[in-house]
Amino acid sequence: MLADFRSTRWAAAAALLTTTGLLLTACGPGGGDPDNSGGGQPGSGGTLTFAVGSDAGCVDPQQVGSNDSIYSLRQVVDSLTDQDPNTGEVVPWLAKDWDVSEDSTTFTFHLRSGVTFSDGSKLTARVVKDNFDAVPKLGALGQLAQGYLNGVKSTAVVDPLTVRVKFARPNAQFLQATSTFSLGIESSASVRRTPQEKCAKGVAGSGPFVLKQYVPNGSTTLAKRGGYAWGSSLWDKKGEAYLDKLVFKVVPEAGVRVGSLRSGQVDAISSVGRADEAALQGGGVTLRRRANPGAVFNLGLNNSRPLLKDARIRQALLFAVDRRQIAETVFPTGTRPATSILAHTTPDYENLGPALTHDAAKAKSLLEAAGWRTGSDGIRTKGGKRLSLDVTWFANAATNQPALELIQQQLKAVGVDVVLKEQQIARFAQVLQSGDFDAAWGNLTRADPDILRSQYSTGLANFYHLPASPLDTTLTRQAATTDTAERERLVGRAQELIVENAYVVPVVELQTQLGVAKKVHDLGFEASSRIQLHDTWIG
Repeated sequence: MLADFRSTRWAAAAALLTTTGLLLTACGPGGGDPDNSGGGQPGSGGTLTFAVGSDAGCVDPQQVGSNDSIYSLRQVVDSLTDQDPNTGEVVPWLAKDWDVSEDSTTFTFHLRSGVTFSDGSKLTARVVKDNFDAVPKLGALGQLAQGYLNGVKSTAVVDPLTVRVKFARPNAQFLQATSTFSLGIESSASVRRTPQEKCAKGVAGSGPFVLKQYVPNGSTTLAKRGGYAWGSSLWDKKGEAYLDKLVFKVVPEAGVRVGSLRSGQVDAISSVGRADEAALQGGGVTLRRRANPGAVFNLGLNNSRPLLKDARIRQALLFAVDRRQIAETVFPTGTRPATSILAHTTPDYENLGPALTHDAAKAKSLLEAAGWRTGSDGIRTKGGKRLSLDVTWFANAATNQPALELIQQQLKAVGVDVVLKEQQIARFAQVLQSGDFDAAWGNLTRADPDILRSQYSTGLANFYHLPASPLDTTLTRQAATTDTAERERLVGRAQELIVENAYVVPVVELQTQLGVAKKVHDLGFEASSRIQLHDTWIG
C-alpha cells in the first residue's frame, strides 16, 4: 500500500512555495525562456560548470549540511523516497511503495529491483539496513541523519527487497526524512568505511552521477552514470541523465562568480545576493529563486554563556535587530524578514511577526533592567565589563558578511559591541560541537517542522546549549503524534517557546537565488530548494 502523505498542513505551505518559488529573468517580463525550459528539444551531452562559494571539506552526502556542497553531492545518491516541491507529497524513488503502521512506529519499504551502485553492488534490503545502522556512528557531521533516526528500535530485512524500520515511539516525521540527502543510500562497502574516509574519498551511490575527482577547496567533478534507470518518479526524463559531466568550482568571491557567469566561463552560480542582481541584468542570465523551508537565518545563541543565560539580554538582542532593513538591503529581491524561527513555507509555520518587531527602545530598556549602563563610547558596561558578543560566521554565502555587518551596527545602536569571527564552512560542526562561541550565524533547510527538534532538543546534539525545559516535551510530542491538527498545535507552541525565550534571534528567511546561463535548461529545485540535475540539459 502506498502511503498518502498529503495533508492540510502542507496545503498552505505548498501554495506559498508555488507563489514564492518564482523565476526572475535577467531580461525582465517577456524576456524569453523565464524557466529555462524552452529553446528546442532536449539533447544529451555536454558539461555543466557551476561556481559555488565554498567547500564543506567533505564528499559524503550523509555528512554535509552546506548548500554549496549539497548541490553536487545530491547528484551522487538516491533516496528511498522523493518529495514533490509543489505539493509536499512523498513519492516513490528507490522504494516503489511502502506501508506505515497506524501509530507511525513501523515503516515497511518495498524496494525496486535492478538498482545498482557505482561500485557494481546491488541495492537490497540489507544495504538499507547497513546504512541506517551506521548513522549513529557518523559523529558530529551526521547530526541531521542521526536526528531523523532518533529513537529507532530496529531495522530488519524482511526479504531481499523489503526492509522494515521500527521506532520505540511514533515518529511522524520519518517518511519525509527518507526523501532527504542525509538519508541518501550508499553501497554497503561505502558504509563500512570510517566517517573520515567517506568525507575524504567519497562514496558509491546509486545516483545519476558518479564522483570522479575531488580537490578540497578547489573543485568537485562528477560524470554521468551509464545505465542509470531508476530515477525519481518526479523526473521527466527516464533513464540516464542528459549531461555527461558536472564540474563544481569553488569561487569564494561573489564578484568573480558573477563575472565568470557573464563571460561564459561558468554556466551557473550559487548565492546571488541583491548587490549582484543589477550586474546580471541583460547579461543572458536567468535568476532562479525559491524560498527555503526550515529554520531561518538566525543568531544561534550559546545559552550556556554566563551573559546569555540572562533572558533579558537574549530578548534585547531579539528586539534590537531590524529584520526588514537587513532583508531589503542585503538579501535577494523578495526575501522576507523572519516572522518565526520557521520560514513561512514550512508546514505548520506560525506567524509570530509581532513578537519579532524591531524595537530599539525596548531593547535598551531590557538592558537597563539587567544592569547594563551606557559608557562614554556608547557601549554598555556592568561591573567594569563591556557588553560584548562574539558572532561566529562561515564563509559559505555572499550575503553572510554584509548581513552581519548590518546587525553589528544595529546592536551597537543599543549599546552592544559585536565582534565578527569568520570561520571556514569545513569547521562548522567542529566549532558548534566545541561550544566555543557566543553566537553562530546560520540556517537549516528542511521541508518538515521537525527541523526544530533536530536543532533545539536537549536530547539531541543541542549545539546551542539550551536548558532542559517544556520545549523538549513539545518537540518530542510533535514528532510522535499522528494527529495532524495536534501536530500543528504542538509545532506552533514550539515556535512560540523558542521566540518567547529568545533562545535564538531569527533574522531573515533564506531564499535560494541562482544565476543560470540561458543555454542551461530544466535546472530544477527539489522540495528543500536544493538542485536536481538529472533532467538538466544544455542547448
